[in-house]
Amino acid sequence: IINKHSGSITVESEPGAGTTFHIYLPASDRELPEAEKMLEGKINGSGRVLVMDDDEFVLTVMGEALSHAGYHVAYAYDGDEAIAMYLSARASGEPYDLIIMDLTIPGGMGGEETIKKLLEMDRNTKAIAASGYAQGSLMSDFKAYGFRGVLAKPFSIDKLCHLVHRVIHFGE
Repeated sequence: IINKHSGSITVESEPGAGTTFHIYLPASDRELPEAEKMLEGKINGSGRVLVMDDDEFVLTVMGEALSHAGYHVAYAYDGDEAIAMYLSARASGEPYDLIIMDLTIPGGMGGEETIKKLLEMDRNTKAIAASGYAQGSLMSDFKAYGFRGVLAKPFSIDKLCHLVHRVIHFGE
């Protein structure tokens, strides 16, 4: 990926001390389209968001970003846990406004299967697909799979917060 974008990578490693990777990518000199300029700026949101990912670091970063933006965040590590939490929250009268789902969960149910099951139980489920594999048909045609939005990893905190706000408040 780095080579494909005319970048380079170097590694510094010292036994017992750790390893550091330096990734260099060229800066773009293109002007941002108006749609991307609109994403610049802070969003203050509200609502309950369930984040499903098997990576603790991703959960922490997304959770802190969304909490800072005003959302109440809960975490699930796979589809089975996400479905149980979604149904429990709905039964308690405090449903989630949105679920962000990683598509690939090694050893567990990923986002594609999870959204199918949730939509069978509640056709109004709002979900965003997140994946580091941007080549699949789901990422390019997410609505056909029942998702309201898509995040290709890595993504910026601004993009995350703007998409969450748009899906919760405008249903897109």
